[in-house]
Formats: sequence, structure tokens, C-alpha cells
Amino acid sequence: MFIRSLLLPAILLAGASIASAQMKVAIINLQKAVLDTAELTKAQKDLEAKFKPRQDQMEAIQKELQQIQTQLQTMQGKLTPAAEQELTIRGQRRQRELQRMTEDLQGDVDRERQDVLGRSAKRMEEVVKKVSEAGGYDVVIDVSNAVFFKPALEITKTATDEYNKAYPVQ
Repeated sequence: MFIRSLLLPAILLAGASIASAQMKVAIINLQKAVLDTAELTKAQKDLEAKFKPRQDQMEAIQKELQQIQTQLQTMQGKLTPAAEQELTIRGQRRQRELQRMTEDLQGDVDRERQDVLGRSAKRMEEVVKKVSEAGGYDVVIDVSNAVFFKPALEITKTATDEYNKAYPVQ
């Protein structure tokens, strides 16, 4: 009876290790795989080009604010109180305008970036499924959930390459 109670867990443990030895595992850095795609590289360049005029406008306002600040410092005591107040008010107005423009630009960029990333992430999931089926992998684990793995298990570059083939940049 005692031997039987020891034998059963040993058999179960041996069976579990045999089953896990047959399991094929792959590791992917999903974030890197998505960010390294040609589609995302192009999208980043497109976003920069699209928002460059607004960025340039904000830089011009920043320069104007620096000029106002310099003018207030160099002309201190030489300007009439009314002129100094008008210059200060103009600087404050431009500062608020710059703040609003910065917030609007950041919101617009974030929205567009999230749209592109969301679409690309869904597509990448499909590609990873195809890569895992083609490679005979039973499970694909994101690198963020792995404490240690052998580099030979990583399929990040393969997934990125397959993504670029499946969704070529236009």
C-alpha cells in the first residue's frame, strides 16, 4: 500500500515531464515585432510629416516668447508701465496659446498612433498564429513573461518579416 502511494505520484510526474518535453515553445518580443514592421516605420514618418507644420508653428511661438522675455529684460525701466504691461499680457496670451497647441497636438498624435498600433497589433497576432502553426509551436510566450529563454526559441524577427510580407507598405 505504501509503495503504491509513492509509485502513483512518480508515474504521474514522469508522464508530465514526458508531455512537456514534447511541447514546442517559442518566445516573441511582441512590442519589438510590431514596432520593427515596415508599416509602422512608414506610419511614424507619415505622422511626423503630417504634424510638422503644427510643430513649426509652435516653435515660432516659442521663439516669439523668448523675444518678448528678452525685450522685457533689456527694456526694463525704459518702457512705459502701459507698454510693459501690454508686452507682458501679449506674452501670457501667446504662452496660453502655445500650451493649448501643445496639448492638442499631443492628443492628435496619441490618437493616430494608437489607431495604427491597434491595427498593427491585431495583424501581428494573426501573423504570429500563422508562424506558430508553420513552426509547429504549441505555445508562444511574450518575452515580458519569460524569466529566461534560449535565443534559439525567439521568433520576433521571423514574425516581423512575415508581417512585412503579408502587409507590404504601399
